[in-house]
Amino acid sequence: MITAAFCFATMGALAHTAGARCDWLLVAFLRIACTFVFSVELARAAGARLVVWRPRTLWMRSVAGTISLVCSFYALTHLPIADALTLTNTYPLWIVLVSSRRRGGGEIGADLACVVCAVLGVVLIQAPYLSGTGDHRAVFVALLASFATAVAMMGLHRLREVDARAVVAHFSGLASLVLAGLLVFVKPSAISATFDRTAVFLLLGVGVCGTVGQVLLTKAFASGPPARVAVLSLTQVVFGLGYDLILQTRQLTFTTLLGFVMVLAPTAWITLQAARRSEPDRLTREDGLRERSLAS
Repeated sequence: MITAAFCFATMGALAHTAGARCDWLLVAFLRIACTFVFSVELARAAGARLVVWRPRTLWMRSVAGTISLVCSFYALTHLPIADALTLTNTYPLWIVLVSSRRRGGGEIGADLACVVCAVLGVVLIQAPYLSGTGDHRAVFVALLASFATAVAMMGLHRLREVDARAVVAHFSGLASLVLAGLLVFVKPSAISATFDRTAVFLLLGVGVCGTVGQVLLTKAFASGPPARVAVLSLTQVVFGLGYDLILQTRQLTFTTLLGFVMVLAPTAWITLQAARRSEPDRLTREDGLRERSLAS
């Protein structure tokens, strides 16, 4: 997972740099098109059945994932790398807000305290943009990306009966079509633009790093406890911060660093708490399956 996080942070750094040389929509399209080709070939090699129309939840996941992808790449090309990665990885907080009705008062209070802490952290990170020294619109777009990711993740929970490779293929296929349509009908100039060798290298790097990161991410979640793996995925913010310091010679303030901590710490805590809540349910299901197996 740490290697996957490094790949995603590298993809973010390449996308940020490529955004200065070509349109961000083209960067996003090449990223997801590589994932689509790879996921389809992987599904075919494994004999997994690709699905298109049903179940309907699959479309909810793919639409939300497409919105998240578009917003994430806009943020990556308009914000410092670490800021974009931090804001787009706050999706566990949105999941808490959406699902808070189903938990007890004590749990809700602790989770809401985490949400408040993270919101204050976002305000601290956003301070330079409110003062007019950055793109404040990109901050809200990054938060929209995290909300769309939360919706996609909740949709994934209902798609346990569908092969994961088929889910990725469906999402990446829809996202590729949407981005291709935007490029052709909204920004055709992005396609006809002339690119130098550096731009081509950056675009290829985005596709390769994103695809490798996706493979390692899938392997990590298949091999280890999902909640702890998800927490490790937050290390991409650390790598992104390193890219900011090295490539952009960014000067970090105490306020910004405090904002990072106030966002990432409650996000990690909520993820681990969710794992602890789900563990008894998982054990109960396993015990039930074991009893039915013995009875038969």
